[in-house]
Amino acid sequence: MSSPLKSKSPKPSALKASGDLLFEIGCEEIPAGMILKASAELKAILQKYFVSHGLLAEEQSGTSIDTFGAPRRLVAIVRKIRLRQEDVTREVTGPPKSVAYDNVGEPTRAAMSFAEKQGIPVSKLSIVNTPKGEYVAAKQIVVGKPAAEILATVLPQAIQEISWPRSMYWTRADSSRFIRPIRWIVAVFAGRVAPFSFASVHAGNQTEGHRFLGKKNIPVSGPDDYEEKLKKNFVLCRPEARRKKIEAEIHTLTARKQLRAHEDADLLKLVTYLNEYPSVIMGEFDSSFLALPEEILITVMRGHQKYFGLETRNGELAPHFLAIINLPGDTKGMVRAGHERVLRARFSDAQFFWETDLKRPLGDYLPKLAAVTYESRLGSYADKVDRMRELARWLAEQWFSGGVSHADVAGSDRAAELAKCDLVTEMVREFPELQGIVGGLYARDQHEPEEIWQAVYDHYKPSGMDDALPRNLTGCAVSLADKLDSLVACFAVGAVPTGSSDPFALRRAALGVAKIILERKLPLSLSAAISAASKSLKDHAPKIEVSEAVQKQVLDFLLERARFLLKEKRGFAYDEINAAFAASADDLVDAAERIVAVKAIRNTKNFIPLAASFKRIRNILEKSAGKLDKAQLEVEPELLWEPAERELHASAQKIGAEATRRKKAGKYREALEVISELRPSVDKFFDNVLVMVEDSRVRKNRLALLGNLLKEFSTIADFSELVSEDAKDLSQQSH
Repeated sequence: MSSPLKSKSPKPSALKASGDLLFEIGCEEIPAGMILKASAELKAILQKYFVSHGLLAEEQSGTSIDTFGAPRRLVAIVRKIRLRQEDVTREVTGPPKSVAYDNVGEPTRAAMSFAEKQGIPVSKLSIVNTPKGEYVAAKQIVVGKPAAEILATVLPQAIQEISWPRSMYWTRADSSRFIRPIRWIVAVFAGRVAPFSFASVHAGNQTEGHRFLGKKNIPVSGPDDYEEKLKKNFVLCRPEARRKKIEAEIHTLTARKQLRAHEDADLLKLVTYLNEYPSVIMGEFDSSFLALPEEILITVMRGHQKYFGLETRNGELAPHFLAIINLPGDTKGMVRAGHERVLRARFSDAQFFWETDLKRPLGDYLPKLAAVTYESRLGSYADKVDRMRELARWLAEQWFSGGVSHADVAGSDRAAELAKCDLVTEMVREFPELQGIVGGLYARDQHEPEEIWQAVYDHYKPSGMDDALPRNLTGCAVSLADKLDSLVACFAVGAVPTGSSDPFALRRAALGVAKIILERKLPLSLSAAISAASKSLKDHAPKIEVSEAVQKQVLDFLLERARFLLKEKRGFAYDEINAAFAASADDLVDAAERIVAVKAIRNTKNFIPLAASFKRIRNILEKSAGKLDKAQLEVEPELLWEPAERELHASAQKIGAEATRRKKAGKYREALEVISELRPSVDKFFDNVLVMVEDSRVRKNRLALLGNLLKEFSTIADFSELVSEDAKDLSQQSH
């Protein structure tokens, strides 16, 4: 047995001594979309190891770990690492005193063996009191290791632990792996190289500049001269510096021509990580290409060339573009000419695809979908369209019968019929990111009604929590049909998301379902919609029967994403959502309205203690599950002996009737305010009435009274799910 104790160091100044670390992994170009995540992982890994080895202390001011990346490097700068670990004194407990010493106090063989094992003379042993009695103990001082020695183990381990979607080896099959071949490593601690090797690359103090413009071997002494030396060699190692340079040059170039860049935050982020020394150049293209839809032109510029489109002040696309190059500039205009030549060819291709695809009606592409597999067990996209059409019609019928007068059953069917046709067009084969959009554009050009072409255009929306919804109700019907079919069909064949694997984007689909219903306030039963999607899957190929268990699994999955949306987008507390969902969540719009009411009233004077009382009622009923027939909750008034229980019974009937009336009118907050008036009677009951009395008839009657109370007043929200503010803070930290 041992317990670590910090020793009192004779040289406290030595423990306070610290140094800075510069750690750089230099490699071939890392895919731009992976650099930010890898930088964050590197920081977390170093934090874990430095803290566990005692090299960073919370009380040590100025300590920091800063990580960032560029195409050919991941970098960590760690300030104020201890030069060595603190010494630690351990007290190791040995045999009992009665075994270690004889009757006259002389050490026995047990004591001598223990002392020998600890590497100290017997005279240095001490006696300690423990819960089991007196035992022999020895103190050991574990001398702290130098930080440089620890870094030699920690840094290669950190490289190994960075996770990538895929890694590669470049020496032999059993060697260490990384996203790209590592070419150099910089590890300088307190002005000296921290020696180690990884994948046959030895750490040193030399970095590399720009691949074409900078020096190959640049010595650095640590963090203080690293960034400046790289800048002189055409590398802006920090992404913030690269982004600011790009933004400033975009502003300068567009201002000259009174234009503005097409807003695209994701593209800005991408080009920031694509270049080590970015510069912005402006190019032109033939204005005749502006006859093509703007969506196609922007996609061609963005998707293949990573160009920013330019707009006039009134929002129209201009015949200009911005390219980000990994060079200081383009003084001779040769780079610009090359980009213009490439873009002209890409636009010519897009123009050819557009004209070729439009030679036949969009609906004529439908038979070709039979040859395109959706999922091996779920048939083709033609099969999926059949299921979508039935489900879109069903949704429109539900809304029309529910009072949504502009629901169009025939229009929803037609839009669902056309929705996937563009998958087999030349344009989408070349530019897959245009699916849906191109179908909508073709439908518009071929004079389909606005409601139809917009529905086709929008049916993949929303693609995320902040994405826009389909513009019209028909688009919502097709989008929901598509997403519900994907969810039910994939769950039916076991293609369920696991961990980070979600090849059919089912999490996004479920979030989209919840977002459409909640934001459009659409009357829809989730369980009925899942049942309709299941029926469609059974009626149409591949004609799979969906069990009730799988339908329940889909419903739970949808509700989980709805919880996420309500919490992250609308800011409701998790227990407010739980309380409303526990009462009912099949109608998301209704559930959201009940959450609003709970949020509004939860901190009022009577409601907080009433919620605590309902939690107490639930606990009593759960503990008494075997003592009460759940089917028999009839209260016998003649067995209500105590005044407090008779008062509670009368109040519950009166308040329940009023609360029900307001609930039916959709006035949930008012209903909850009425329910909160029950508090005095509940308090009096618990103060004066013993529930678990010996008389079984009276006991069951009181349990029935409480059971009725819980059932009657939990139809808006289950108050027992609400937690106190202190408990909520603790729980939210763990979520």
